[in-house]
Amino acid sequence: MSYLKPCSRHPELKWAQRKDKVFITVLLPDAKDAKVNLEPDGIFTFSAKAGAENHPYELKLELFDKVNVEESKINIGVRNIFCILEKAEKEWWKKLLRGDGKPPHYVKVDWDKWVDEDEDTGGGMGDLDLGGMDFSKFGGMGMGDDMPEMPDDFEDSDDEVTKPGESSAGEAEGAGKKEDEAGKKEGSH
Repeated sequence: MSYLKPCSRHPELKWAQRKDKVFITVLLPDAKDAKVNLEPDGIFTFSAKAGAENHPYELKLELFDKVNVEESKINIGVRNIFCILEKAEKEWWKKLLRGDGKPPHYVKVDWDKWVDEDEDTGGGMGDLDLGGMDFSKFGGMGMGDDMPEMPDDFEDSDDEVTKPGESSAGEAEGAGKKEDEAGKKEGSH
């Protein structure tokens, strides 16, 4: 009996949405050479290597509708790749992917980020906690082949991505302190 070994694997993907956004989280710890591409017509592609044997992982998704690439954002962290895709039309999608078939087994709803349509206040992110992640824009990040590679010994315990010339943790901590102080003021009334 013989079988074919697949040349690439599919990482697990979780998704949720708001009226104007789609959240996609690719769950692939310690991904190396991660490349993400997003096209205006809703084609989302991902590739990376992971694991002790550097297995290749790939995804190509035809999203339900068009997206605004320039306003979409991405964070490549140690445990996952988190994308906030801006919808071209601000309306709820019936599902994540085009077509009539059942979604692939590796595409799942992210119940931690999910909000029902009738509960979406249109306030953007709502009460979604992004844990101080820094995001780069898809359009400005140059995602794909010209994405900078991280050295093998690179460790990123904060799951942050910054563009050259931006400060990272200091700004995030400062913003967090301002939010904390604002929260204390609100709570004291």
